[in-house]
Amino acid sequence: MARATDPDAPEAAPRRRVSPRALGLLAAVALVAYGADQVTKFLVTSNLEIGDVVPVLGEAFQLHYVTNPGAAFSLATGFTWILSLVAVGVIVFIVWFAPRIRSLGWATMFGLVLGGAFGNVTDRLTRPPGFGVGHVVDFLQIWGFPAIFNVADVSVVSAMGLFLILSLRNIGLDGSRHREPSTPETPALRAEE
Repeated sequence: MARATDPDAPEAAPRRRVSPRALGLLAAVALVAYGADQVTKFLVTSNLEIGDVVPVLGEAFQLHYVTNPGAAFSLATGFTWILSLVAVGVIVFIVWFAPRIRSLGWATMFGLVLGGAFGNVTDRLTRPPGFGVGHVVDFLQIWGFPAIFNVADVSVVSAMGLFLILSLRNIGLDGSRHREPSTPETPALRAEE
């Protein structure tokens, strides 16, 4: 039996297709960020002992190999399992959400977060002292900056900077630019001019 359609009923929103370019860019950025993080961590752990400091640009920039059981700035050191679960949740969310992204800027931003989160969660799942509670390898130190960090952290922080830029420019996930609705002038204001 055929359903009668109401001619006055609003039409269903057209289903948006996946953007292969945005999805491909997101995956490529995530792979590059993850690969760079893992290669640099491998080089550090293979060539340095924990606590070693190697000046690159004097004290302005140096490699300082440490391990970190917590989050950024060594916060939440007693909650490594929770940090691992949060990181896995972020990864699952981005993979689930990725097909909705059509903006290359947003794809880049989510790719940086995905690569960074996956880089640090790899440490938490595979490094000592054990599965889910592994310590993250940190080794980048900039003079005056209060924390030692890694390439995964750089990816996530870069993503947050890109997030701010995209948000301030009102760029939507579909790549369109949303403008604030203009407000009509009131008659009183027009009369004063």
